[in-house]
Amino acid sequence: MAALFTAGLLGYGLAGRNTHPGDNSPEAGFARDMQTHHGQAVQMALTIRDKTTDPTLRTVAYDIITSQQQQSGQMFGWLTLWDLPQTGSEPAMAWMSSAGHEMNGMGPTGTSATSGTNSASPIGSASMPGMASPADLKRLDAASGVAAERLFLQLMIAHHRGGVQMAQAVLERTNRPEVVALAQAIKSAQAAEIEQMETLLQSRAST
Repeated sequence: MAALFTAGLLGYGLAGRNTHPGDNSPEAGFARDMQTHHGQAVQMALTIRDKTTDPTLRTVAYDIITSQQQQSGQMFGWLTLWDLPQTGSEPAMAWMSSAGHEMNGMGPTGTSATSGTNSASPIGSASMPGMASPADLKRLDAASGVAAERLFLQLMIAHHRGGVQMAQAVLERTNRPEVVALAQAIKSAQAAEIEQMETLLQSRAST
């Protein structure tokens, strides 16, 4: 009897692990959208890495590039393992908006970290939290010196706040260990980086 019970538990555990999230699940939506979100962070970090001579800021940029590229690869792998396409049938952020979370990294109006315009790229009826606008990216490309450093820090702080928001949202919607572990890691790392970047930005406030 005990052997049958143990076998039943083992079978249940294996079945649970073999049950993949669906195409419209929060897990799949998070994996897709966070890859997009990470992609822009890497793009901005590469830009400032090549513009700045400040060793601390270059280290911040390097950490963002390496960690977020690795995490993107991990999420790409999940979707492959789950037999899901890298793009879904629902609009981006649909998994997050279903529970009424705000679709921006700053507040209810979706204002940019550096201007009064919408900083998030419109995707369907929603916006991805914290995303810099095409105009912001052009400004970063054109900027130099301390002005470029300030703009990068402003944009990346807002971007990280959006990433933390997305990580918290999926934590409220999943119990899959691999998703929970990555979301917690993203939330913790980006919260710490926000504090570091706020200090760096403050030191450049009057420069």
